[in-house]
Amino acid sequence: MELQWPLILFTTLVAWSAGLFGTQALMAVFGVGKKAQVPAWVCSAVLLAAGGIAVFFHLEHWERIFNGFGHLTSGITQELIAIVVLAVVAVAYLVLMRKSDDGASVPKWLAWVAVALSVVLVAVMAHSYTMAARPAWDSVLWILYVLGNACVLGPATFLLVLAAGGPGDQPADRAADAGAPAGRTALAGAALNALAALAFAIFLQLSAGSFADVGLYFDPTHPTKAMADAAATVASQAPLLWLGAVAVGAIVPLAAAFMGRRTGNWRLWAPGRHNRRPRRSRLHARRLLQPGALGLHVLLARPPGRACGGAA
Repeated sequence: MELQWPLILFTTLVAWSAGLFGTQALMAVFGVGKKAQVPAWVCSAVLLAAGGIAVFFHLEHWERIFNGFGHLTSGITQELIAIVVLAVVAVAYLVLMRKSDDGASVPKWLAWVAVALSVVLVAVMAHSYTMAARPAWDSVLWILYVLGNACVLGPATFLLVLAAGGPGDQPADRAADAGAPAGRTALAGAALNALAALAFAIFLQLSAGSFADVGLYFDPTHPTKAMADAAATVASQAPLLWLGAVAVGAIVPLAAAFMGRRTGNWRLWAPGRHNRRPRRSRLHARRLLQPGALGLHVLLARPPGRACGGAA
């Protein structure tokens, strides 16, 4: 099955967007990181828009996408509903934030709603991949894995945005206190991502036994090309799975989050502006954004006809 890069990008970018929006909403609950609220909202909106644009490149006849919206049980219908609801909440979030006294606060109830909807959007999007015809995808571990991606990409990006603004006119101790909840969130998110990635990798490695062996069989649409052997396919993708998705996409971000949380510095640049630690920790936040999610999404690219109920 050929890789469906538009869907790979869509899944990665939407999970990233939801993770970032959920993180900034969580920081709003704690009342910290206010200087990063508006930039984070803009970054989240750009990521969501880019994901929406990417998915259209998956469709040979994009105008037929509306044919798939007539059934509430359709995966793309559920995705659309979740995205629209989150977008409405995001707009309300921005309006109330800009109307606040400091221009960076929202009511706690709205922040918690934003967090919940961010989780729902990622779960709904990941659920659309689960189908009995694809045993390797048909697992709740896949949904937890995508949620783990959002949990590490969102906090890591928020920390980068927070670090990009600098301490401003705040004392050093207040700046450190502002970044502490975000640092804990990044560490917790990286840990959840690592556990979900490891569990799902083990499940995928064992998924070869889920396929039925029917002997010599040929795809009717490619009568001269034999179907791939399931065990051989799983074995050939093992290096990408364990080195790309687990080692680079889970263990490295976890180590980076731990070191960043330990040093209390998440900067990528300007080592001379602070003490000697920023230079040592500049790779920490960068490694948090390693594209491990993209690596495993490559393994799980959807079939060509998925996005529009076969109408694509």
